[in-house]
Amino acid sequence: MAEVLLFHHALGLTPGVHAFADDLRASGHSIHTPDLFDGRTFQSIAEGLAYINESGFEKMRERGVRIADELPFELVYAGFSFGVLPAQKLAQTRPGAVGALFFHSCLPITGPWSFGPWPAGVPVQVHGMDNDPLFVGEGDIDAAREIVEKVENAELFLYPGDQHYFADSSLPSYDAGATRLLTRRVLGFLDRV
Repeated sequence: MAEVLLFHHALGLTPGVHAFADDLRASGHSIHTPDLFDGRTFQSIAEGLAYINESGFEKMRERGVRIADELPFELVYAGFSFGVLPAQKLAQTRPGAVGALFFHSCLPITGPWSFGPWPAGVPVQVHGMDNDPLFVGEGDIDAAREIVEKVENAELFLYPGDQHYFADSSLPSYDAGATRLLTRRVLGFLDRV
C-alpha cells in the first residue's frame, strides 16, 4: 500500500479534506494530513489566501516541505490547490518520490515558477474541473498539459463543472459524482505505485 503526504487547500484542514483522506485510508493506504494553519480554517479562498500572504507565501510552502523531513523518502505527494505548492516541490526535488497527485492546481515544470525538470519515473495525476475559473483561468490547466506532454506516466483528468474545491465534501462546491470518479482514479493510481 502507498504512503501519502496530503496537503490541504487555502481554507485549511477542513472536515472534507479529512473525509477524503479517510476514504483513501479505508483502502489500506497510509495518509498523512498535516495542518499548515495550526487549526485555522477559513470561509473563503480570499480569506485563506490573505492568511497565507500575511504569514508569508514562501514560508508557508516551505513549512509543508519541512514536514516531509519527519517521514520516509518513498512517498506519494498530494495537494489540494494551495497544497499543491509543497506537494509539487517535494515531488520534484526530494529524492525517493513514488508519485504525485495534484487536485485543482498545477505548476509549470519550466519557467520562473518551476522547481526544475520532472524526475524520471515519478508518475503524476492532475485533476480539475474544465470550467473552474482558477484552474483554467489562471493557467494551471496549461501547466498540467505541459506535464502530460513532457512526462511519461502523467495524466490529466478534467471533470465537467466550474467549482474549484469540488472534492471537499464539507464545502458547497462539492460535487459527489466527480469526487467518486476522482477517488476511483486516485485509488487505482495508489495501487500501481
